[in-house]
Amino acid sequence: MENLQIAANAVIPFIIYIAFGYAVRGFKIVTEDFLRKLNQIVFKCFFPILMFNNFSQMDLGKTLSGRFLIFFLGAFAVVFILACLLVPVFVKENPRRGVIIQALFRSNAILFALPLAESVSGTEGYMLASLCVSFTVPIYNVLAVVVLEYYSGKKPSPLQLLKKVLTNPLILGAIAGALFLLLPFDLPVFLAKPVKAFADLTTPLSLFILGGTLHFSAFGKNMRAILVTMGLKLVLIPLALVLVSVPLGFSGIERFVALIFFATPVAVSSYTMAANMGGDDELAGHFVAVSTALSLFTLFGWIYVLKSMGLI
Repeated sequence: MENLQIAANAVIPFIIYIAFGYAVRGFKIVTEDFLRKLNQIVFKCFFPILMFNNFSQMDLGKTLSGRFLIFFLGAFAVVFILACLLVPVFVKENPRRGVIIQALFRSNAILFALPLAESVSGTEGYMLASLCVSFTVPIYNVLAVVVLEYYSGKKPSPLQLLKKVLTNPLILGAIAGALFLLLPFDLPVFLAKPVKAFADLTTPLSLFILGGTLHFSAFGKNMRAILVTMGLKLVLIPLALVLVSVPLGFSGIERFVALIFFATPVAVSSYTMAANMGGDDELAGHFVAVSTALSLFTLFGWIYVLKSMGLI
Protein backbone atom coordinates (compact mmCIF):
# COMPACT_ATOMS: atom_id res chain seq x y z
CA MET A 1 0.00 0.00 0.00
CA GLU A 2 2.88 2.36 0.72
CA ASN A 3 4.21 1.93 -2.83
CA LEU A 4 0.75 2.49 -4.30
CA GLN A 5 0.40 5.66 -2.23
CA ILE A 6 3.75 6.97 -3.50
CA ALA A 7 2.66 6.45 -7.11
CA ALA A 8 -0.82 7.87 -6.46
CA ASN A 9 0.52 11.02 -4.80
CA ALA A 10 2.69 11.70 -7.86
CA VAL A 11 0.09 10.91 -10.53
CA ILE A 12 -3.43 11.74 -9.31
CA PRO A 13 -2.94 15.55 -9.06
CA PHE A 14 -2.07 15.56 -12.78
CA ILE A 15 -5.23 13.61 -13.61
CA ILE A 16 -7.29 16.12 -11.60
CA TYR A 17 -5.81 19.07 -13.54
CA ILE A 18 -6.67 17.39 -16.86
CA ALA A 19 -10.18 16.42 -15.70
CA PHE A 20 -10.83 19.98 -14.47
CA GLY A 21 -9.96 21.44 -17.87
CA TYR A 22 -12.15 18.87 -19.61
CA ALA A 23 -15.09 19.69 -17.29
CA VAL A 24 -14.70 23.46 -17.70
CA ARG A 25 -14.84 23.15 -21.48
CA GLY A 26 -17.74 20.70 -21.19
CA PHE A 27 -19.77 23.26 -19.24
CA LYS A 28 -18.90 25.83 -21.95
CA ILE A 29 -17.25 28.18 -19.47
CA VAL A 30 -14.37 28.60 -21.96
CA THR A 31 -14.07 27.87 -25.65
CA GLU A 32 -11.44 25.67 -27.20
CA ASP A 33 -10.23 28.61 -29.29
CA PHE A 34 -9.54 30.56 -26.08
CA LEU A 35 -7.64 27.61 -24.63
CA ARG A 36 -5.45 27.29 -27.72
CA LYS A 37 -4.57 30.99 -27.53
CA LEU A 38 -3.84 30.56 -23.84
CA ASN A 39 -1.59 27.64 -24.77
CA GLN A 40 0.53 30.00 -26.88
CA ILE A 41 0.88 32.31 -23.87
CA VAL A 42 1.97 29.40 -21.68
CA PHE A 43 4.54 28.34 -24.28
CA LYS A 44 5.99 31.81 -24.86
CA CYS A 45 5.71 33.28 -21.33
CA PHE A 46 5.21 30.70 -18.59
CA PHE A 47 7.53 27.91 -19.73
CA PRO A 48 10.54 30.24 -20.10
CA ILE A 49 9.97 31.37 -16.49
CA LEU A 50 9.74 27.73 -15.37
CA MET A 51 13.00 26.92 -17.14
CA PHE A 52 14.69 30.00 -15.69
CA ASN A 53 13.54 29.07 -12.19
CA ASN A 54 14.73 25.45 -12.52
CA PHE A 55 18.16 26.34 -13.87
CA SER A 56 18.80 29.25 -11.54
CA GLN A 57 18.12 26.94 -8.55
CA MET A 58 20.52 24.15 -9.55
CA ASP A 59 23.24 23.11 -7.11
CA LEU A 60 26.52 22.70 -9.00
CA GLY A 61 28.41 21.71 -5.86
CA LYS A 62 27.10 18.14 -5.74
CA THR A 63 29.11 15.21 -7.06
CA LEU A 64 28.02 12.47 -9.43
CA SER A 65 29.62 9.11 -10.18
CA GLY A 66 31.27 9.28 -13.59
CA ARG A 67 30.48 5.62 -14.23
CA PHE A 68 26.78 6.12 -13.48
CA LEU A 69 26.65 9.32 -15.56
CA ILE A 70 28.10 7.50 -18.59
CA PHE A 71 25.54 4.72 -18.18
CA PHE A 72 22.66 7.15 -17.69
CA LEU A 73 23.47 9.41 -20.64
CA GLY A 74 24.42 6.40 -22.76
CA ALA A 75 21.01 4.81 -22.16
CA PHE A 76 19.34 8.09 -23.05
CA ALA A 77 21.39 8.36 -26.27
CA VAL A 78 20.50 4.79 -27.29
CA VAL A 79 16.76 5.42 -26.78
CA PHE A 80 16.89 8.67 -28.76
CA ILE A 81 18.93 7.25 -31.65
CA LEU A 82 16.78 4.13 -31.97
CA ALA A 83 13.63 6.27 -31.89
CA CYS A 84 14.99 8.53 -34.65
CA LEU A 85 15.94 5.52 -36.78
CA LEU A 86 12.87 3.33 -36.30
CA VAL A 87 9.91 5.72 -35.95
CA PRO A 88 10.22 7.13 -39.51
CA VAL A 89 10.20 3.56 -40.86
CA PHE A 90 6.80 2.77 -39.32
CA VAL A 91 5.19 6.24 -39.23
CA LYS A 92 4.73 8.14 -42.48
CA GLU A 93 3.27 11.49 -41.36
CA ASN A 94 5.92 14.00 -40.32
CA PRO A 95 3.83 15.76 -37.62
CA ARG A 96 3.30 12.39 -35.92
CA ARG A 97 6.94 11.31 -36.29
CA GLY A 98 8.27 14.20 -34.22
CA VAL A 99 5.61 13.75 -31.54
CA ILE A 100 6.21 9.99 -31.18
CA ILE A 101 10.00 10.37 -31.02
CA GLN A 102 9.59 13.07 -28.38
CA ALA A 103 7.23 10.88 -26.35
CA LEU A 104 9.72 8.00 -26.29
CA PHE A 105 12.71 9.91 -24.96
CA ARG A 106 11.17 12.79 -23.01
CA SER A 107 9.79 12.25 -19.51
CA ASN A 108 8.29 14.48 -16.86
CA ALA A 109 11.52 14.29 -14.90
CA ILE A 110 11.21 17.29 -12.57
CA LEU A 111 7.62 16.73 -11.49
CA PHE A 112 7.75 12.93 -11.20
CA ALA A 113 11.34 11.75 -10.85
CA LEU A 114 12.30 14.06 -7.97
CA PRO A 115 9.39 13.27 -5.61
CA LEU A 116 9.52 9.56 -6.48
CA ALA A 117 13.27 9.41 -5.83
CA GLU A 118 12.83 11.12 -2.46
CA SER A 119 9.88 8.92 -1.46
CA VAL A 120 11.59 5.63 -2.32
CA SER A 121 15.30 6.39 -1.77
CA GLY A 122 15.34 9.30 0.66
CA THR A 123 17.66 12.31 0.54
CA GLU A 124 20.41 10.44 -1.32
CA GLY A 125 17.99 9.46 -4.07
CA TYR A 126 16.64 13.01 -4.31
CA MET A 127 20.15 14.47 -4.64
CA LEU A 128 21.11 11.98 -7.35
CA ALA A 129 17.87 12.64 -9.24
CA SER A 130 18.46 16.39 -8.96
CA LEU A 131 21.87 16.02 -10.57
CA CYS A 132 20.41 13.90 -13.36
CA VAL A 133 17.75 16.58 -13.94
CA SER A 134 20.49 19.17 -14.48
CA PHE A 135 21.78 17.06 -17.39
CA THR A 136 18.52 15.80 -18.88
CA VAL A 137 16.36 18.93 -18.91
CA PRO A 138 18.56 20.92 -21.34
CA ILE A 139 19.08 17.79 -23.46
CA TYR A 140 15.34 17.09 -23.49
CA ASN A 141 14.48 20.57 -24.65
CA VAL A 142 17.20 20.99 -27.27
CA LEU A 143 16.48 17.60 -28.86
CA ALA A 144 12.72 18.18 -28.72
CA VAL A 145 13.10 21.48 -30.59
CA VAL A 146 15.41 19.86 -33.16
CA VAL A 147 13.07 16.90 -33.75
CA LEU A 148 9.88 18.98 -33.99
CA GLU A 149 11.51 21.55 -36.28
CA TYR A 150 12.97 18.82 -38.51
CA TYR A 151 9.57 17.19 -38.95
CA SER A 152 7.62 20.45 -39.22
CA GLY A 153 7.69 20.19 -43.00
CA LYS A 154 9.71 23.37 -43.41
CA LYS A 155 13.07 21.59 -43.87
CA PRO A 156 15.26 24.31 -42.30
CA SER A 157 18.96 24.46 -43.09
CA PRO A 158 21.40 23.58 -40.28
CA LEU A 159 21.94 27.30 -39.59
CA GLN A 160 18.19 27.99 -39.53
CA LEU A 161 17.68 24.98 -37.27
CA LEU A 162 20.34 26.24 -34.86
CA LYS A 163 18.68 29.68 -34.83
CA LYS A 164 15.28 28.14 -34.09
CA VAL A 165 16.78 26.08 -31.25
CA LEU A 166 18.50 29.08 -29.67
CA THR A 167 15.41 31.31 -29.99
CA ASN A 168 12.94 28.74 -28.69
CA PRO A 169 11.26 30.19 -25.54
CA LEU A 170 12.17 27.17 -23.39
CA ILE A 171 15.82 27.28 -24.47
CA LEU A 172 15.99 31.04 -23.87
CA GLY A 173 14.62 30.53 -20.36
CA ALA A 174 17.14 27.78 -19.68
CA ILE A 175 20.06 29.88 -20.96
CA ALA A 176 18.98 32.86 -18.86
CA GLY A 177 18.68 30.65 -15.76
CA ALA A 178 22.09 29.04 -16.36
CA LEU A 179 23.74 32.45 -16.81
CA PHE A 180 22.09 33.80 -13.67
CA LEU A 181 23.33 30.75 -11.75
CA LEU A 182 26.89 31.94 -12.42
CA LEU A 183 26.27 35.32 -10.79
CA PRO A 184 27.43 35.80 -7.17
CA PHE A 185 24.00 36.81 -5.84
CA ASP A 186 20.41 35.56 -5.64
CA LEU A 187 17.24 37.13 -6.96
CA PRO A 188 15.81 39.65 -4.50
CA VAL A 189 12.74 38.35 -2.68
CA PHE A 190 10.35 40.71 -4.48
CA LEU A 191 11.41 39.08 -7.79
CA ALA A 192 12.02 35.51 -6.57
CA LYS A 193 8.47 35.16 -5.21
CA PRO A 194 6.62 35.99 -8.46
CA VAL A 195 9.12 33.96 -10.51
CA LYS A 196 8.46 30.92 -8.35
CA ALA A 197 4.71 31.55 -8.40
CA PHE A 198 4.63 31.73 -12.21
CA ALA A 199 6.85 28.62 -12.43
CA ASP A 200 4.57 26.69 -10.07
CA LEU A 201 1.55 27.71 -12.15
CA THR A 202 2.97 26.46 -15.44
CA THR A 203 2.33 22.72 -15.17
CA PRO A 204 -1.21 22.88 -13.69
CA LEU A 205 -2.17 25.47 -16.31
CA SER A 206 -0.70 23.35 -19.12
CA LEU A 207 -2.60 20.28 -17.95
CA PHE A 208 -5.79 22.34 -17.56
CA ILE A 209 -5.42 23.46 -21.20
CA LEU A 210 -4.69 19.89 -22.27
CA GLY A 211 -7.89 18.68 -20.58
CA GLY A 212 -9.88 21.47 -22.19
CA THR A 213 -8.67 20.58 -25.68
CA LEU A 214 -8.81 16.78 -25.22
CA HIS A 215 -11.20 14.87 -27.50
CA PHE A 216 -11.88 11.29 -26.47
CA SER A 217 -13.60 10.66 -29.79
CA ALA A 218 -10.21 11.00 -31.49
CA PHE A 219 -8.64 8.23 -29.40
CA GLY A 220 -9.81 5.62 -31.91
CA LYS A 221 -7.70 6.84 -34.80
CA ASN A 222 -4.68 7.23 -32.49
CA MET A 223 -5.19 4.00 -30.56
CA ARG A 224 -2.48 1.99 -32.32
CA ALA A 225 0.12 4.73 -31.92
CA ILE A 226 -0.89 5.20 -28.27
CA LEU A 227 -0.70 1.49 -27.39
CA VAL A 228 2.64 0.88 -29.11
CA THR A 229 4.31 4.08 -27.89
CA MET A 230 3.07 3.73 -24.31
CA GLY A 231 4.04 0.05 -24.22
CA LEU A 232 7.57 1.02 -25.19
CA LYS A 233 7.67 4.12 -22.99
CA LEU A 234 6.32 2.73 -19.73
CA VAL A 235 7.25 -0.96 -19.91
CA LEU A 236 9.76 -2.18 -22.49
CA ILE A 237 12.35 0.62 -22.34
CA PRO A 238 12.42 0.63 -18.50
CA LEU A 239 12.64 -3.18 -18.53
CA ALA A 240 15.64 -3.08 -20.86
CA LEU A 241 17.27 -0.49 -18.60
CA VAL A 242 16.82 -2.67 -15.50
CA LEU A 243 18.13 -5.79 -17.26
CA VAL A 244 21.27 -3.96 -18.39
CA SER A 245 21.87 -2.21 -15.05
CA VAL A 246 21.75 -5.34 -12.86
CA PRO A 247 24.92 -7.06 -14.13
CA LEU A 248 26.78 -3.72 -14.14
CA GLY A 249 26.58 -3.61 -10.36
CA PHE A 250 24.95 -0.24 -9.76
CA SER A 251 23.47 0.46 -6.36
CA GLY A 252 19.73 0.20 -5.78
CA ILE A 253 19.44 3.99 -5.56
CA GLU A 254 21.29 4.50 -8.84
CA ARG A 255 19.19 1.84 -10.55
CA PHE A 256 15.91 3.34 -9.35
CA VAL A 257 16.86 6.91 -10.27
CA ALA A 258 17.83 5.80 -13.78
CA LEU A 259 14.60 3.83 -14.09
CA ILE A 260 12.25 6.66 -13.16
CA PHE A 261 13.77 8.97 -15.77
CA PHE A 262 12.57 6.51 -18.42
CA ALA A 263 9.40 5.09 -16.79
CA THR A 264 7.66 8.33 -15.84
CA PRO A 265 4.91 9.92 -18.02
CA VAL A 266 5.52 11.94 -21.15
CA ALA A 267 6.54 15.53 -20.36
CA VAL A 268 3.64 17.98 -20.16
CA SER A 269 5.60 20.53 -22.21
CA SER A 270 5.72 18.08 -25.13
CA TYR A 271 2.05 18.83 -25.80
CA THR A 272 2.59 22.60 -25.57
CA MET A 273 5.61 22.45 -27.87
CA ALA A 274 3.85 20.24 -30.43
CA ALA A 275 0.88 22.63 -30.51
CA ASN A 276 3.18 25.59 -31.21
CA MET A 277 5.73 23.96 -33.51
CA GLY A 278 3.69 22.16 -36.16
CA GLY A 279 3.48 18.75 -34.49
CA ASP A 280 0.37 16.61 -34.10
CA ASP A 281 -0.78 18.25 -30.87
CA GLU A 282 -3.85 15.98 -30.61
CA LEU A 283 -1.63 12.90 -30.51
CA ALA A 284 0.82 14.64 -28.16
CA GLY A 285 -2.04 15.46 -25.81
CA HIS A 286 -3.20 11.85 -25.86
CA PHE A 287 0.31 10.69 -24.98
CA VAL A 288 0.47 13.01 -21.98
CA ALA A 289 -3.00 12.09 -20.73
CA VAL A 290 -2.70 8.33 -21.26
CA SER A 291 0.86 8.02 -19.93
CA THR A 292 -0.12 10.00 -16.83
CA ALA A 293 -3.12 7.76 -16.12
CA LEU A 294 -1.30 4.50 -16.87
CA SER A 295 1.75 5.46 -14.84
CA LEU A 296 -0.31 5.19 -11.67
CA PHE A 297 -0.24 1.44 -12.25
CA THR A 298 3.08 1.00 -14.04
CA LEU A 299 5.08 3.02 -11.49
CA PHE A 300 3.45 1.09 -8.66
CA GLY A 301 4.35 -2.11 -10.50
CA TRP A 302 7.98 -1.12 -10.97
CA ILE A 303 8.39 -0.04 -7.35
CA TYR A 304 6.69 -3.17 -6.03
CA VAL A 305 8.60 -5.63 -8.25
CA LEU A 306 12.03 -4.06 -7.76
CA LYS A 307 11.54 -3.77 -4.00
CA SER A 308 10.37 -7.39 -3.82
CA MET A 309 13.47 -8.52 -5.73
CA GLY A 310 15.78 -6.42 -3.57
CA LEU A 311 16.94 -4.36 -6.55
CA ILE A 312 16.12 -0.97 -4.99
